[in-house]
Amino acid sequence: MFAVPVTIEDAAVSVGCLRTRWESTATLRLRYAAVDLSDAVVTQPIAVIAHTAPFATLAGPLAETGLAGDAGVRIMSLRGVDAAFVVLTNTDLTQCRFFGAFHLDQLRLEGETVFARTPSGIDVRRGFPLRWTDRLALAEEHHWRALPIHRPRLRARWTPAPQQQGPAARPPGPPALASLYWQLRKAFEDGKDEPGAADFYYAETEMRRLDRRRRRNRAERGLLTGYWALSGYGLRASRALAWLALAMNATVLTLMMWGLPTNDPKPRTTGTLPATGQALAVTENAGSR
Repeated sequence: MFAVPVTIEDAAVSVGCLRTRWESTATLRLRYAAVDLSDAVVTQPIAVIAHTAPFATLAGPLAETGLAGDAGVRIMSLRGVDAAFVVLTNTDLTQCRFFGAFHLDQLRLEGETVFARTPSGIDVRRGFPLRWTDRLALAEEHHWRALPIHRPRLRARWTPAPQQQGPAARPPGPPALASLYWQLRKAFEDGKDEPGAADFYYAETEMRRLDRRRRRNRAERGLLTGYWALSGYGLRASRALAWLALAMNATVLTLMMWGLPTNDPKPRTTGTLPATGQALAVTENAGSR
């Protein structure tokens, strides 16, 4: 328990804050660390900052013997944390687990925040090329898509979840992921990060489309599938332009094959002479009045 304001400066491989209680403001300036905040009780603002330079001491820069590689800070878990009081600055959220956190829409992300991304490149399976849309993605979406319930072609290049025990062993499914993406999208919007918000909107809508457990939503999923195919949920202009070009080419091809009438239809007047009862038909020629 931290009952008074505290500043922690640490260069370490990992920093475990599981089930800690923060009753006052705190600042964690870290290097090289993998931070686990699972089930931490946060009642006052707490900031986790990736320190860019070695810590200074009276004897000079702090020795970082045994620490190698990237000096950035990786957040591993925010499960069970009230994120309304959490500020993350220049952190790596590639492996972070959010499911179970509260008020994620109020999480503050400062500086350069790194998220996982969808698999890159083109994967050819059974003669069919597969290319995932490049966007930000949560680690938990990677874990869900890598489950054996999906076909091998759809599991390719997604990162499986690490082996663990307990109720958190199975990754959350599309309904929970859609909620996580919605909350984090709002956090991006509040931070004026429109590109990040757009990526999370795409992911949120994708999870709603893939949610097959609610049978009453079949019509909605059908509409979302069409929306995805036509324009990528309104976010993929190239897809909409491709459909527009296809429609234009189909129209031109139709005109080339069947064409238009060579002559305009001529006005034709029909009637019956009252005196004789004879039928009368008059066709107006071009240029006549």
